[in-house]
Amino acid sequence: MIVTLVVICEVGFWVLLAAGLLLRYAARKPRLGAAVLLLVPLLEIVLLVGTVVDLKNGATPDWTHGVAALYIGYTVAYGHYTMKWIDARVAHRFFGGPPPVKPPRYGRARALHEAKLWLRTVLAVAVTAGLLQLAIWYVGDADSTGPLTDWQLSAARLVAIHGAIALTYTLWPKKAPKGETTKGEVPRSLRH
Repeated sequence: MIVTLVVICEVGFWVLLAAGLLLRYAARKPRLGAAVLLLVPLLEIVLLVGTVVDLKNGATPDWTHGVAALYIGYTVAYGHYTMKWIDARVAHRFFGGPPPVKPPRYGRARALHEAKLWLRTVLAVAVTAGLLQLAIWYVGDADSTGPLTDWQLSAARLVAIHGAIALTYTLWPKKAPKGETTKGEVPRSLRH
């Protein structure tokens, strides 16, 4: 049941996103499009309620409940960021909007960008772990909640892996090719 609900929520996300963007740009109704996009968090509420009902009805906690928690955590941390990213590309590609701003490619600016993404991952994992912990307490049976604890540990590994990747941009920053600058830098050819 939970896997089906996760799939329905994922499909619902893309349907609402497409409808919101079409209303915003093709129908030229930006407020109505924004209102449709604001419905996306309702999907997370549906998934959360469905998961609680599933556990309340006596379902044994398993990997599907972990997937549900991870999906909600990801959406909380990355949902708005993802929608803005897609919105900018759709506006540019299909409706004559300005080119989307690309993330910095070099130096400290890139390291800062990667650190911000890592903080989003920390938030996603914190939400995931918190929801799983609430489920563990709700079920109250340590013998049957092992899969939920396993998901908490897996989520913690995600933070560590993403943190290590983000740290590499700080420890070994990629330098801009000669003549190319990053935001706020003076070209090498003009430095004294």
